[in-house]
Amino acid sequence: MKAQIAKMTEDQLDIPALDKAGSILKAGGLVAFPTETVYGLGGNALDPAASKKIYAAKGRPSDNPLIVHIADMEHLDKIVRKVPQKARLLAKQYWPGPLTMIFSKADCVPFETTGGLDSVAVRMPVNKIAGELIRRSGGYIAAPSANTSGRPSPTLASHVIDDLSDTIDMIIDGGMTDIGLESTIVDFTVGVPTILRPGYINRKMLVDVLGEVLVDPGILSPNSRVRPKAPGMRYKHYAPKGDLTIIKGSEGKVADKINMLAARCLEDGKKVGVICTEETKKRYQVGDIKCIGTLASEDTIAMHLYQILREFDDDCVEYIYSEAFDTPRMGQAIMNRLLKAAGHKMIEV
Repeated sequence: MKAQIAKMTEDQLDIPALDKAGSILKAGGLVAFPTETVYGLGGNALDPAASKKIYAAKGRPSDNPLIVHIADMEHLDKIVRKVPQKARLLAKQYWPGPLTMIFSKADCVPFETTGGLDSVAVRMPVNKIAGELIRRSGGYIAAPSANTSGRPSPTLASHVIDDLSDTIDMIIDGGMTDIGLESTIVDFTVGVPTILRPGYINRKMLVDVLGEVLVDPGILSPNSRVRPKAPGMRYKHYAPKGDLTIIKGSEGKVADKINMLAARCLEDGKKVGVICTEETKKRYQVGDIKCIGTLASEDTIAMHLYQILREFDDDCVEYIYSEAFDTPRMGQAIMNRLLKAAGHKMIEV
């Protein structure tokens, strides 16, 4: 059965459709919906069977925790054992918004939702469609990204339709997401708040509120053997079907290396793609050249990353070469996703 599709915008909410979606979630069904980061695949966070359905629909390993989405601050105390004062300060500054915090879970949160962990990841999206859906569904939606596990996260409803329309009940089409990368995750179950996944809210922004903030060393390196608390930190993620390699170095050397590798692929009869920026696209000569955005506005790079990876899939590209994007504010988050998509394959020139 194909998923029902409901279109709306944050300025023009379709209340009957949101009520229907809320009823589906209360009954244990699955609904995909937009947030400011990426599209989420929602189920009732307090229903173990609904969380199992999420894992099954995505083909996601069941030890990979889900994020619980709430719409009102008073709902937080029901699902966590304790909210540290620093977490309340951070929530006051950045909730609603692209921030997830990890706490010790309350008994009402099933282990099926937390991937078997005693901790729970919680966030409050700023997207108005998401907020209204959460309220109409009972207040607690478990929602990973609404894609087949391992594929690039969805930033358009069409991406969700491609991956999941045969396995879920409803998709709310709210247009393109604003940020395009998943939320920042901060762990508050440890002595010093620790960033487990970088995102739009970067370390400096967190330090300005909290003071000392640590960064998990695995963010920009291959996963360690330690079981992660954060969603998406153990398994290969965001990967296109083609073989992706990142080239890092000075602009001229990077372009020369990519042009050489792309030409070699074409000589071998392989379809090749190149990811570049507005500032560098004139340097590339061969292949399916895609401009991801502009270095002058790094938000555009984050916004288009997953979309471009999916476009390469549509174009049946076999090999992809991307520039590295060490931008000032979101560079760590962009590179975290790009490295995971590439299986940490990077060439320095």
